[in-house]
Amino acid sequence: MPKYSIVVPFHNEEENVTALYARLKHVMEQVGESFELVLVDDGSRDRTYKLLEEIAAVDSRVLVVKLRRNFGQTAGLAAGFDHASGEFILAMDGDLQHDPNDIPAFLEKLDEGYDVVSGWREKRIDNFVLRRFPSRCANWLMAKLSGVNIHDFGTTFKAYRREVIHNVPLYGEMHRFIPALASWYGASICEVPIRNVNRERGKSHYGIGRTFRVFFDLLTIRFLLKYMSRPLHFLGGVGMLGILSGSVVAMVLLGMKIANPALSVMDHHGPLFVIGSVLILAGVQLLALGLLGELQVRHYYTNENPAPYAVERVVRLASSDDSNVSPNRRQENF
Repeated sequence: MPKYSIVVPFHNEEENVTALYARLKHVMEQVGESFELVLVDDGSRDRTYKLLEEIAAVDSRVLVVKLRRNFGQTAGLAAGFDHASGEFILAMDGDLQHDPNDIPAFLEKLDEGYDVVSGWREKRIDNFVLRRFPSRCANWLMAKLSGVNIHDFGTTFKAYRREVIHNVPLYGEMHRFIPALASWYGASICEVPIRNVNRERGKSHYGIGRTFRVFFDLLTIRFLLKYMSRPLHFLGGVGMLGILSGSVVAMVLLGMKIANPALSVMDHHGPLFVIGSVLILAGVQLLALGLLGELQVRHYYTNENPAPYAVERVVRLASSDDSNVSPNRRQENF
């Protein structure tokens, strides 16, 4: 089993594949520990996979994972994490905007005992209006909402202990929020400054639309961190507030009707009557939705049986038949 696994997802990066491999190989050989490169082709339509396959054919430390189509960066990283066998796992982009020379700084922090080491683009060089300012706002909000005090959630350049990253479920576009999700499991987190360099070749896959999607993800993360295993506490509370408010409106209207039987509630207080009815109906629906969420959570824990806690370590006496598994065990899948 290698000590380090470097996971890199690629999508239409034929101009950068060979250069990044050469730089990663040089840096990791200088580190002097065993390593593997897990290179994921996320449905590229150019020669990216062909080049990755050629690299794997001459270097047994390279594992290539090809996805059937473009599933997105989070899915590409998840595929790499699932196939990585190292004790420590590092993730980075395949566009050469992450400098492999920064890797030793990550490894140093992992050796100090941190579970997650996040890169920090301290001196960003991209467009202020389209990238830096929105990113700064999103990172500030994320730090406040999650309680994880780091400056840069958005960069893929991060390092993890194997047991920590395998406890974090990845889907959608949640890769940028791994530190926040890992904190829910009690992971210790720090950050190291990294270089932010211009893209040398190829076309960027990021635009202003991605920035707007981040703010929706912030709401999702906040909900997951506080109510992931108890959705009724959120939806039920809002639902009960609606029911109580609607009931107050209904009682007021009922009192008016009792005091003045000739009063036509709909003619004189029609809008108020509609508001009260909608509040009660919406409250009942939210309460029912919360109960359905609780049933779904119970079903998930009952059938999948994930432990509602994180195990720091498992200690056992090694038997005499325990043997090491070759890091090349998946090569036959190519």
